[in-house]
Amino acid sequence: MTRYVIDAPTLLHIVANELAVPEKHRLVAPSTLRSQALALLFEAVRRRELNEEAALRHHERLTALKIRLLGDRVSRRTAWKIARDQGWDSTWDAEYLAVTRLQADALVTVDAALSAKARGLVPLEPLDALLRH
Repeated sequence: MTRYVIDAPTLLHIVANELAVPEKHRLVAPSTLRSQALALLFEAVRRRELNEEAALRHHERLTALKIRLLGDRVSRRTAWKIARDQGWDSTWDAEYLAVTRLQADALVTVDAALSAKARGLVPLEPLDALLRH
């Protein structure tokens, strides 16, 4: 069993493209994942990139996906330390790195900015790794 952390853009990519994550993989993320994904869907509707019906279908699918969400004290403290040490302005991205350090084998993201931040701090894997049987 391999544990992968995914972020909100990756979750939405999986849902929008109807990708299947093999059962041998476990998904892990900060407890803010679904709220961030909902916000991204809402923004896409506001920009007219998605209609509301499609966005709500994506939302239903993402809520059905089995993901272990973590928001414990140790994860939050680790995120704080990562953000502080890296000189970042917020802890949002650091939460994904913290959960990766503490609970997963690697981070999988389709977000180039998060990938760049994570490089050298946590193991990274491409989306293909998450989808391999």
